[in-house]
Amino acid sequence: MDGLLINSEDIITLCTTILLNKYERPALTRTIRAQLMGVPNSTSSDTFHNWARLPISREQCEDELKGLMRLHFPDSQPLPGAEELLSNLSRARSATSGDRIELALASSTKTETYELKASRPETKRLLDFFLPDRRVLGDDLRLRRGRGKPAPDIYLLALQSINSAASPGMKPIVPKECLVFEDSVAGVEAGRRAGMRVVWVPHPDLAAEYQAQEKDILAGRTGKFDLGEDWQLGEIDDSWAETIPSLNHFNYAEYGIDISS
Repeated sequence: MDGLLINSEDIITLCTTILLNKYERPALTRTIRAQLMGVPNSTSSDTFHNWARLPISREQCEDELKGLMRLHFPDSQPLPGAEELLSNLSRARSATSGDRIELALASSTKTETYELKASRPETKRLLDFFLPDRRVLGDDLRLRRGRGKPAPDIYLLALQSINSAASPGMKPIVPKECLVFEDSVAGVEAGRRAGMRVVWVPHPDLAAEYQAQEKDILAGRTGKFDLGEDWQLGEIDDSWAETIPSLNHFNYAEYGIDISS
């Protein structure tokens, strides 16, 4: 969701920049920003604090950033192509089976911040394409502690939410029939570990920073995360993941999705 459907990653950068300026620290570099993007509580991490060297405690930093984000998250807006994509998918069918395409949201954001980000009418309209019982957020009680992205659990829960709402007699959807849209490196790995196909739509800064590692990222094999269970990962150039510059570039036909109805 963040950085894929709405511009909340840029808002996090704005809030972090305000804090850095307040304490006369250098602006975020592209490299540091890339390391923080898509990582839950990234501004509480050693990566951020070892770089920023703020003259305040981590606790104070977290409190100040939370205040800034509460102020600015309600300004979150849909990113280019997001509403068109979800609108098309919400009425789409499989070109081969004729079955409806089902949608679910798997986001690391927590309920409180989700509500803040959905404040604007156009953003709420966008996120309402996901039925409430098909939204799996970072504080979902079914998610085990420490099993957020890049672990596959959140995507498997999202699939479970679809299958549990299916009509009696309907064949359950299996992971290999799913398509994940992701903007973060951790999220791509989570999708691959879940056994799902992945479309990576990185922020331009992220794409530039990791250009040389693109094939590793698409396979989930960056080595950035130590989860073990490497059998869950993909292989280089296995055609199970791709990169597109924006949601506007998604090719429905390539995935057997019919949006003509």
